[in-house]
Amino acid sequence: MNRLIPLAGLALTALLTASVAVAQMDPLAAAVKARQSHMQLYQFNVMALGGMAQGAVAFDAAAAQTAADNLVALTSINQMAYWLPGTEAGAIEGTRAKPELWSNFDMAIVGALGEAALAMQAAAGTLEGVQGAMGALGGACGACHEAYRVAN
Repeated sequence: MNRLIPLAGLALTALLTASVAVAQMDPLAAAVKARQSHMQLYQFNVMALGGMAQGAVAFDAAAAQTAADNLVALTSINQMAYWLPGTEAGAIEGTRAKPELWSNFDMAIVGALGEAALAMQAAAGTLEGVQGAMGALGGACGACHEAYRVAN
C-alpha cells in the first residue's frame, strides 16, 4: 500500500504536466498531432492484420480480433476536431493533408472505412477471413490517402 502512494503521485504529476503542455500547444499543431496519432493507431492495427494475412506473422485469432475491434473503435471516434482548416500541407509543418480535404471531402470514403472495419471485425476469427477482408480494408485506407494526402 505504501508503495502505491508514490506511484499514484508520480502518475498524477505526469498527467498534470502533459495536460499543461497540451493546453499551451497551438490549437492547429495540436489538431495535427492528434490526427497523426489516430492514423498511427490505424496503421498499427492494419499492419498487424496485414502481417497475418500475408503470412509474415503467425495467425493469432485473438490478436486479429483485437486489432479488428480496435479498428472499429477508431472509426467510431468523432475526428472532426483533428481536421481543422489551416492544417494542410504548406500551411503548417509536418502534415501531408491536401487542401482539397476542406473544399471537396467525400463522406462516402469515411463510410467505406467504417464498413471495411466492421467486415474485418466479423471475419477476424480465421486466417481466411482476415485474408478475405484485407483488400477492402486496404482499399478504404488507400482511397482516402490517394484523394487527400500529398505523396512523399
